[in-house]
Amino acid sequence: MHTFSTLPVELLYRIMDHQNDRTLFCSMQNICRRLNQILSTYQRYQTLTTLDLRRNWIGAKRAQHVANALRTNTTLTTLNLNQNGIGDEGAQHIADALRTNTTLTTLNIDENQIGDKGAQHIADVLRTNTTLTTLDFGKNRIGAEGAQHIADALRTNTTIITLQLWYNGIGDEGAQHIAAVLPTNTALTTLHLSLNEIGAEGAQHIADALRTNTTLTTLHLNSNEISAEGAQHIAGALRTNTTLTTLNLNQNGIGDEGAQHIADALRTNRTLTTLDLSSNKISAEGAQHIADALRTNTALTTVDLSSNEIGAEGAQHIADALRTNRALTTLDLSSNQIGAEGAQHIADALRTNTTLTTLHLRWNAIGDEITQHIVYALVRNINAKMV
Repeated sequence: MHTFSTLPVELLYRIMDHQNDRTLFCSMQNICRRLNQILSTYQRYQTLTTLDLRRNWIGAKRAQHVANALRTNTTLTTLNLNQNGIGDEGAQHIADALRTNTTLTTLNIDENQIGDKGAQHIADVLRTNTTLTTLDFGKNRIGAEGAQHIADALRTNTTIITLQLWYNGIGDEGAQHIAAVLPTNTALTTLHLSLNEIGAEGAQHIADALRTNTTLTTLHLNSNEISAEGAQHIAGALRTNTTLTTLNLNQNGIGDEGAQHIADALRTNRTLTTLDLSSNKISAEGAQHIADALRTNTALTTVDLSSNEIGAEGAQHIADALRTNRALTTLDLSSNQIGAEGAQHIADALRTNTTLTTLHLRWNAIGDEITQHIVYALVRNINAKMV
């Protein structure tokens, strides 16, 4: 009778041919030394760089199997464990494996019911791991304490460049912990802190850090209830920050006052290229502030003002700015009640504007005729860029 230790190599290869990546990676390793050796020479295994196990609900026990495989694997660079309910125990297994694994660069453990203890396990390994560059840790429950563990690790970690901590209930206290490390961390370039209820106070902590941080280029603070006060803090930082290129403040209730603060900062800021102010209760007044800034700002290429309340009057302000602005290429004014009148203002501006190539006007009841005029103008601009 044959066993895995005695089956011919060719037959084992044929067995492997009929296994999916999950079985190949998690279930066929560490059975016996011979199988490990044969697996290491199997072409599919040798070229397996990305493993997607999301939504499999593997739990902590099977997360341990994944971790055991990671200890010896030398090809995998991306692992997605999103929505698997691995919890703190599973996070510990994965963290233990990362102490010796030297190839994994991207790890996604979003939505895994991981708390502050699991965050501590991951943070501990980040102090010594030098290969992981992207950590997706969103929609768990690490809280302010877990955020502190991650922040402490970032004081010495020099390889994490993208960190996602969205929807983790870190609050303003957690935001303070993260902010405290930003002035000295020189690796992190992308930070997602959306849906964390950081409020105006948390926004102030982040803003203070942005005054001295010189590496962060992308910041997501959407859905954090920062209000106009928080927008003022962020705007203050934008006046001196020279590295941030993308800022997402979607759904923060900043209103016209907050829009004015951001607009004032845009008069001097020369590095921000993408700004999302959608769903912020901005009316025609706030649109005028943004429009005034667009007349002189030469850096912004993408602006999202969708799902606000600018109306036809606000559209006219934006249109007036488009007559002289030569930097903006993408503009989203969807769901703003601008109607046919507001769309006509935009269409008129596009007669002279030659740089805008992407314009979103969904759910504005603008009518087919004006839509056609706008499409013609955009096509002209696109064709001009291709010449």
